[in-house]
Amino acid sequence: MKTIQPFGDRVLIKPVERLQQTASGIYVPDSSGEGPGEGEIVAIGEGSPLQEKLSVGDEILYQKFSGTEIKLEGVSYVLLADADILGRVVEVDQLSNAPTADDTVGSA
Repeated sequence: MKTIQPFGDRVLIKPVERLQQTASGIYVPDSSGEGPGEGEIVAIGEGSPLQEKLSVGDEILYQKFSGTEIKLEGVSYVLLADADILGRVVEVDQLSNAPTADDTVGSA
């Protein structure tokens, strides 16, 4: 089995393909849809400052048409620069400073 180890400030992800259901009930890939791409981190370059914030297995959002698409042993990956990563997807209960309803709505 082969793997790819990114250099510098690069991050290797495995894209997560979402399906959308059309009005007629057919499921189609969301690859042409609006918004950022989603993926799971496979490896982080040793020079990446994101090593302190992200780890292998984290689910992230990234700029849709960024990075380099790679296929290795039949599996699709995207090699991204740190700047192309928009954020990490987390459960609300994992956030230490998550805003409450009192903090967000009507608390002027």
